[in-house]
Amino acid sequence: MNTNSTTPNDSKVEFPEMASVYSQCSPCWSDEQPLPPQLYCTPTCLRSPTDLSLPLGNNLSHTPLHANNSSSVLNRKRKGVRLKVIGKKSTRRIAEGKNSQNRKVTDYYPIRRSSRKSKTELKCEEKKHIDDLITKGIEEGMEVQHIEGKGRAVFATRCFQKGEYVVEYHGDLLQITDAKKREAEYAQNPATGCYMYYFQHLCKTYCVDATKETGRLGRLINHSKNGNCQTKLHDINGVPHLILIASRDIDEGEELLYDYGDRSKASIAAHPWLKY
Repeated sequence: MNTNSTTPNDSKVEFPEMASVYSQCSPCWSDEQPLPPQLYCTPTCLRSPTDLSLPLGNNLSHTPLHANNSSSVLNRKRKGVRLKVIGKKSTRRIAEGKNSQNRKVTDYYPIRRSSRKSKTELKCEEKKHIDDLITKGIEEGMEVQHIEGKGRAVFATRCFQKGEYVVEYHGDLLQITDAKKREAEYAQNPATGCYMYYFQHLCKTYCVDATKETGRLGRLINHSKNGNCQTKLHDINGVPHLILIASRDIDEGEELLYDYGDRSKASIAAHPWLKY
């Protein structure tokens, strides 16, 4: 009985071309391993890495191991670069969005300065106002009335707030030596009243002599230890002026009073009302 049986050796003899091909593809398949069915390894295995994805028999692809690893690393690097660029673009977009949202009010509206004045500006304005009143001799908000047993007195015709300028104690500004000479002259005539006010300014002693009769009202304000006015020095171009300001709120029709500050025994003996 004749049967067609083949052996590996016979296959090599009968198919010399296949044997030569398999010998060329030794990195993929060795001679000792059994040959896979219908696998035809052509010379395309030896092509460049650009043609590594060509299909073989039975939907299989044959690519060298080292080439595949290098291409995957390159692909990963390229992807990483793309991700980084995309991230930068996204952060830029976010920053631009924040900048567009965080706008200043001055980008849309002009700058408006506050109309409120500082304390320094208010004090300067107040000083200028007092300077004008003193230099021009303006005395407002008061009048002279006669009180029996007391004589003349000054009353407020309007309300004064605490710290507000009331009037100047106007008279001749004298040095201490000249003031003492005048005081000695006034002492010789008992009918002459004493309207001399001594004070110190910049380590010097001055005196305002308001003894001379004038139409100024500051010299007519009477004494009281619990008065509603107090004296204060006001400088105008280096020249001191003695003024009276309200020590508390003063109502309309109230008498204006301040403490003369004279506590000497001789003065109290000559003017007993200085004790009150």
